[in-house]
Amino acid sequence: MERKQVVLDESQMARQKDFTDKINALHRLRGKQPRALVDTFGCQQNVADSQHIMGMLEAMGCTFTDKAEEADIIVLNTCAIRDHAEKRVYGNLGALTHTKKANPEQIICLCGCMAQRPEVAEKVRKSYRHVDLVFGPQAMWRFPELLYQVYSRRRRVFSVEEEHGQIAEGMPVVREGTIKAWVSIMYGCNNFCSYCIVPYVRGRERSRDPEKILSEVRELVEAGYKEITLLGQNVNSYGKDLDIGYDFADLLSAIDEIPGDYLIRFMSSQPKDATYKLFDTMARCKHIAKQLHLPVQSGSDRVLRAMNRPYDRAKYLDLITYARKVMPELVLTSDVIIGFPGETEAEAMETVALVKQVEFDALFTFIFSPRPGTPAAKMDDPVPRKEKQVWFDRLCDAQNEISARLHAGYVGKTVRVLIDGETDDARWPLSSRTAGGRLVHLVGDKSLIGQYRDVTITDSNTWALFGTLA
Repeated sequence: MERKQVVLDESQMARQKDFTDKINALHRLRGKQPRALVDTFGCQQNVADSQHIMGMLEAMGCTFTDKAEEADIIVLNTCAIRDHAEKRVYGNLGALTHTKKANPEQIICLCGCMAQRPEVAEKVRKSYRHVDLVFGPQAMWRFPELLYQVYSRRRRVFSVEEEHGQIAEGMPVVREGTIKAWVSIMYGCNNFCSYCIVPYVRGRERSRDPEKILSEVRELVEAGYKEITLLGQNVNSYGKDLDIGYDFADLLSAIDEIPGDYLIRFMSSQPKDATYKLFDTMARCKHIAKQLHLPVQSGSDRVLRAMNRPYDRAKYLDLITYARKVMPELVLTSDVIIGFPGETEAEAMETVALVKQVEFDALFTFIFSPRPGTPAAKMDDPVPRKEKQVWFDRLCDAQNEISARLHAGYVGKTVRVLIDGETDDARWPLSSRTAGGRLVHLVGDKSLIGQYRDVTITDSNTWALFGTLA
């Protein structure tokens, strides 16, 4: 892959700025400042994308609202990973027929991974005729141009062509909050796990220039952000396409040299690209959280092969053993899929056994959900959902016992947390996170939000810790 074909040049971004200015001028002519609603579904990458969409809308002269009936422009940024998320999107789209009827000038946009799927775009074209603009993740940088076409041509616009994917630097951004920030370091995926739609809707892997990333992180630290999460579909493969001998561990080392009081997290990681070098770097760097989310997906080697996950159980355990050796305080989480097509009860129990052996701090667990367009969706799947649910419940019971026990081990200890928000529980009005990402509810005034503080843990349950200021 040639880099000159990946990074958009300044003239292309200037063209989008021109369309932004034209839309802003149209809004001013109407004599009313438009209000926009951006509703985000799915992963942190979608959250980061939505913040860029909000940045473009703000540059067009928009303010923001969280009420659909008040919005002049509505953007649904969608996820295609789970069937449940898609059903929610269709439900929301259906509800917007009422707001469109009340305000015929309202512009409704559908974007993100779900919008990139051809069958979704066609369904929207035929059955949701109140939707004005549909575009996929690779076309996000062209949002001003596409929206201007809706305004000027008074017709529906679809931009869902299959694209390799590019990198657009310099897009405006509206960050929500002043404590935590997301920074995309790469886009796309080359792994083609047999159950996953992401490579088909987000294109191939492409890494941002390290200096661009360092500059963005430096600006965030100087602005006072306390927690910065580096994003990519597989951050462990960062830099492979740059061909400059620079990898993800090198990037972490460079970021760690930026002075300030902040913490760096990252997701997602792929075991096939995780290395001892990465773990050594995490252990050495003071700003890198000793937290690792390393999706295993299955404890069965046969199922892993069927998933097209190029590692086995022994390789995964070796990685975990080394990571914990160099970072004894490591907080480890993972993803697990139960009920993959063709999986037997014995193979599902291999996964449960792995979970008990590793003792993850927490798991994100799923019953297999077929995604049209992926190889797994075409595989024979004879096990009924009811039986898969039994396996899933065993998995959750095992992990809940582990999480509760590990959390109980915090009681009586004093830990450093970043106080990041309020709760709905008057007994524990503040929420916070440890460096390892563990949720801590505590007593205190909201003036503490945004500060690092030491907290003594007084209680725990399966999902959270509870404490008081030390």
